[in-house]
Formats: sequence, structure tokens, C-alpha cells
Amino acid sequence: MTSIPKPSPGQLLRSPVQALAFGFGAGLAPKAPGTWGTLVGIPVYWLIQDLSLLPYLGFVLVTFLVGIWFCEVASRAQQTHDHPGIVWDEMVGYWLTMTLAPSAWWWVLVGFVLFRFFDILKPWPVGWVDRRVRGGFGIMIDDIIAAGYAWLCLQGLVYVLATWG
Repeated sequence: MTSIPKPSPGQLLRSPVQALAFGFGAGLAPKAPGTWGTLVGIPVYWLIQDLSLLPYLGFVLVTFLVGIWFCEVASRAQQTHDHPGIVWDEMVGYWLTMTLAPSAWWWVLVGFVLFRFFDILKPWPVGWVDRRVRGGFGIMIDDIIAAGYAWLCLQGLVYVLATWG
């Protein structure tokens, strides 16, 4: 099995777009770059978690839209579609998962686990979209759909615990 070459840290420093797409270097991790990229999203989440709903969703929408461009530029620079080190999509997917999440450290963990579960498992239509939709939009949209599943599960858990608690 051949490994896909990764940019060097120096290359990321010379290209702010690639540095963002590669999660400030988290995507260079030798194992599980998507998981490391999602972890990079947690401190950003802590900064935005107290925003009211519309500004929070505005942040997620803007990061999704610029992410299409970041991922497209990085993908072209790496000469491969959806390079495993491109993790901006994981960060945005995590932030979407955490929409309306209660404020407690363990909800951060629950959201992380749920998002990674659906991003890795790729239930329909996530896997279908991942295989068929190309470009920066394709890189971003499968994680957004996975985040939708994770969000539904997270909100279901919030509801159940609030109802039983």
C-alpha cells in the first residue's frame, strides 16, 4: 500500500490556506489525522460556544463556505482529492455537531465521539456523497451530513437526559 505524501510543516507555513486546511498541522499526524483535526476544533468551539444561535450558525456557515475554498486549494496543491490530512472539514463538522449543545466538558466529549463515529462509519448518504461528490464542496459536504447524524443523536441524548433528570 502506498502512502499519500504529506506537505512539510514548512510548506504549510508558506501557505496560510493549506495551514488552515490541514488544521494548523494536525492533519500531518501519522495516524488518525481526522481525529486530530477534530481535536483542534475543540478550543475554537470553547471560544464560540456562548454565542447565541444565529451568530453561532453564521460562524458555522462562513467556515463551511470558506472551507470549500480552503479544501479545494489544498486538494489541488496536493494533487489528490480529499487528502487525508485535509481536516478543516472535520473541524466544521464538529462545530455543527455542537450546535445548541449544553455547556459542560463532557458534552464536548460526547459531541466529539458522536461526530467521529459518524464521520468514520459513513452511513448512507455520507459514504455515497464521499465517493461521488468532488472538489472542495465534496470534501466538506460529507462531514456536514455526518455532523447532522451526530447532532441528531446529541440532541436526542440531551432530550432524554433532561426528561429523565
